[in-house]
Amino acid sequence: MDASEAIRRFKEFVEDNYRGQLLEAVRKGAKYLVVDFGLLSKYDTELADDILDNPEESFKACEMAVKDFDLPSDIENFRIRFSNLPDSQRIMIRTIRSKDIGRLITIEGIVRQKSDVRPRVTAMRFECPACGNIIYVLQLDTQQREPTKCGCGRKGKFRVLSKEMIDAQSIVLEESPEDLEGGEQPKRLKILLKEDLVSPISDKSTNPGSKILLNGYIKEIPITLRSGGVSTTYDLLLEGNYLTSVQEDYLEVSISEEEIEQIKAIAADKKVYEKLVAAAAPAIFGYSKIKEALLMQLVGGMRKKRQDGGVTRGDMHVLLIGDPGAGKSQLLKRISRIAPKARYVSGKGASGAGLTAAVVKDEFLGGWSLEAGALVLANKGFCMIDELDKMSNEDRSAMHEALEGQTVTISKANIQATLRCETTVLAAANPKFGRFDPYEVIAKQIDLPSTLINRFDLIFPVRDIPDRDKDNRLATHILNLHKDGDAEDEEIGPKLIKKYVAYARRFAKPQLTDAALKEIKDFYVSIRNQESKDDAGLKSVPISARQLEALVRLAEASAKLRLGRKVTKKDAQRSISLLQYCLQQVGMDPDTGKIDIDRIATGITTTERSKLIVVREVINELEQSLGKTIPIEDIVKQAQEKGLSEDQVEEGIEKLKRGGDIFEPRRGFISKI
Repeated sequence: MDASEAIRRFKEFVEDNYRGQLLEAVRKGAKYLVVDFGLLSKYDTELADDILDNPEESFKACEMAVKDFDLPSDIENFRIRFSNLPDSQRIMIRTIRSKDIGRLITIEGIVRQKSDVRPRVTAMRFECPACGNIIYVLQLDTQQREPTKCGCGRKGKFRVLSKEMIDAQSIVLEESPEDLEGGEQPKRLKILLKEDLVSPISDKSTNPGSKILLNGYIKEIPITLRSGGVSTTYDLLLEGNYLTSVQEDYLEVSISEEEIEQIKAIAADKKVYEKLVAAAAPAIFGYSKIKEALLMQLVGGMRKKRQDGGVTRGDMHVLLIGDPGAGKSQLLKRISRIAPKARYVSGKGASGAGLTAAVVKDEFLGGWSLEAGALVLANKGFCMIDELDKMSNEDRSAMHEALEGQTVTISKANIQATLRCETTVLAAANPKFGRFDPYEVIAKQIDLPSTLINRFDLIFPVRDIPDRDKDNRLATHILNLHKDGDAEDEEIGPKLIKKYVAYARRFAKPQLTDAALKEIKDFYVSIRNQESKDDAGLKSVPISARQLEALVRLAEASAKLRLGRKVTKKDAQRSISLLQYCLQQVGMDPDTGKIDIDRIATGITTTERSKLIVVREVINELEQSLGKTIPIEDIVKQAQEKGLSEDQVEEGIEKLKRGGDIFEPRRGFISKI
């Protein structure tokens, strides 16, 4: 199509459809107008086809058409951005071929790397020192071009008068894992973004890990060889025209007025918790307490910043430990579907660098660059980690800082960086021997380091114990699912519950009331100071200050779920009942029948520790009277006088041996190391 004809047609289209939006954009100081391509193709098919086949020339014609409108003189470089391209233009990075060069296409992918925003020259004005003639040269390539000669015959050495600059940035886009089949390696493409596409608002949507949809046209870049010549193979680059974020965090989820009314109606219902629990994972039978805790985790507590710079996290971390086939992975998958911005990783396939961050050699942008891992990419979102027990200890230790401090610090290859990691973690693991032993205490069967377990606010054992009535209901539920192919009619669908969570996280900011604080405080003080049967030796510590903070977060989340403005006494009671449910299952000391946090935090209960102290005291006393080598018989005799049985003494000696405090120089005797 002739350029003047294209300018005329596009001007008519804007006049008829976009005049109001154009004037509004100019009034706000914006330098771009987003045009719906579907509307343009209905209005003028020939012009639409021309834009798809020759985007570079067509964009210039469209921009010139807009200049013909009566716009303020200071508006320069006004751009037209085309959204909603037809499906025929959507292609995958791996299928881009030479025939696609110069065509307008749509691609979708995850941002892997991102350079800084830097000025780029688009045109330069040169002055000839001989005759004073001014020469205008457009800069279209990556290498700066100078005039070859002036009209007066002079060649070379022209003086630069001025440069026209725009902001530019290059990013590397990678195919989304869900678009790949089998063992395909995701392909990458370099993208060039300019002007308003690198504005601070757009910049947030192109952070590493964001999923974006991009319209633009493919250009070829010559590759310079080491010899100085140009290679016959070319590299590809996509020049972006329109960019939109596909994966939203809770701040970006769009909620219509009608949906806000539905959300408020659900929140006003007296059975709001029951309804939300039923909608959380209808295909999974039972586990109402766990589902309630996961809903609370989805909305989270309140993040608090103190004046001294300290921060108290609002995110709650939950750990599910249970028998195989009990539906843990199903729960994780379902929650990852209804959580705004969620990532799912599995134990064996995740390394410490893959979870936190890695320093990689950058083939596109040169030098070393930082690549964010799953926990950082899910910032202000959720990370589901399945098979936590299958990960190696080194990889698990990388999570410690991310869980409590909510940052990831990297010091490698001359890169020192601290990345934000405000991520909520939901993890699942199996017991030490694959399945729970019903006769052994649960805490002993959790094969995870106590330092990591300590960072989870709630730990739920998911046990699969035969029970005729329960098994009957479960079998009916599963078989009905197979028969109907879907869960029973959900009152609240997955889309609405996702928007409910996003709305609650964004707008519900409940304040703690004195009644709620008093309830939590009374529970904390009373449970820590319970009278035990024998106050001799060490006192057990039922819960620590870490659980106190977890109680506050749970109470705030309970208020958020019903969109309340205040955290009431009932919210505090709900949080206490959830924590007690967890502690009774995991932290019960079998000797005293009381809750003992040491059971989870260190793996040794207080009663066991006090027995160890008695054995150690006896060894110290006998060492002073008998010398270095002490007969085990004497230790047993003296410890029995202090109220310990022979088995308990032998168990204590075995633990001290394993701990490296004592050794057995010859049979029946021990010595201190």
